[in-house]
Order: sequence, then structure tokens, then C-alpha cells
Amino acid sequence: MINRLVKAVPIACLAVVVCAPATGFAQMNAMLSSVSDDGIVKVKSAYPMSETITRLKKDVADKGIKSFIEIDQSRLAADAGITIAPSTLLVFGNPPLGTLFIKANPLAGLDWPVRLLVFQDEKGDVWTAYTDFGYIARRHQIKGADNEAFQKASGVIASITSSVKAQ
Repeated sequence: MINRLVKAVPIACLAVVVCAPATGFAQMNAMLSSVSDDGIVKVKSAYPMSETITRLKKDVADKGIKSFIEIDQSRLAADAGITIAPSTLLVFGNPPLGTLFIKANPLAGLDWPVRLLVFQDEKGDVWTAYTDFGYIARRHQIKGADNEAFQKASGVIASITSSVKAQ
């Protein structure tokens, strides 16, 4: 089904998710994990850190989404003489769509492109985390997008994180 969506609706429309009301996202997020009051969605990974990152990057690429950068935050900390748990930020999206949100509200650039954090907690469990798209839309007061396209595109981030989700 997702493959059909990829062909029918450019996966790049993942960024569209910041343009629609949050209708329907509570159900989708409940399937993944709960959304905290600060809009963060956490999904526990079934894989070690490096395999989680590899699987996520492959899934992003397989969906035709542009990957911009991978930032190894724990390596940056180590270079500064600071020790932190493993933490890597993946940044991806589609510029033709993402820039539409910035056009609607320049402050949306704070949340575009899409950011997906992969981190290891104190127990050694690996997690993915991202900002809920309904939360982002409310934060930047972006309205009026096609809700159906918004929900289809938001399914993409759910699909990406489900590629590593622990059962």
C-alpha cells in the first residue's frame, strides 16, 4: 500500500504534514507511541543503534525522500571532551514541498526539513523520536492544506519509524 502511495503522492509530501490540522493524528500516533505534551513522538527500536540508523536511512531512500544530513551528536560531544549516550540526528525531506510551509510562515523553517532523532537511553534501549506533525502545524499556525494528503504523507513518517519498531 505504501509503495502505491509513493507512486501516487510524492513521498516528498512528507513535509505536507506541517500544513494540515491534527485531525486523525491521535489514532496514528497511538499506533506508534504516545505523543507527549511537547509534541514529541517516541518509537522504541528493535535493533541496535547502528542497525536502526542503517534501516531508517534505507527506508527513507527507498521512498524517494531526499536525505540531507546525518549528524552523530555523540561524536560531536566526544570531540568537545563531553561524553553522552549514542545520539544521531537524521534530516530529510523534499525542498519543493517544505519550502511551501516556509512560504506560509517563515518560522516553519525551524521545523523543516524533517528531523528524526535516534538515541540510546540509560538502559541501552534504542529509540527514534520526531516532532508530531499536528503539533508543528499548530505551532506555526499553518492551515488549509488538503487533510487527506496530509494524513497520507504523515503515514510516511509512521512507516519509516515502523521499519525499526520493537513489537
